[in-house]
Amino acid sequence: MSKTVTYEKGQQLREAMHLQAMEDNPLDAQDKAMFEMFERKGWSPEQRRAYILEQANADSLVPAAE
Repeated sequence: MSKTVTYEKGQQLREAMHLQAMEDNPLDAQDKAMFEMFERKGWSPEQRRAYILEQANADSLVPAAE
């Protein structure tokens, strides 16, 4: 029998951030702001993934400093 877990607003994000910190990989201010934006805008997991991939691809196109 499975249970449905309900979260109060922001609880899931706080728990995820806590787990990242426990793994010695805390989110930086930019990451926190991005995930808070996702929550605020109510983006689906697919929209979030697309945004993250787009940002990662854009970052990889920046030429390295010499």
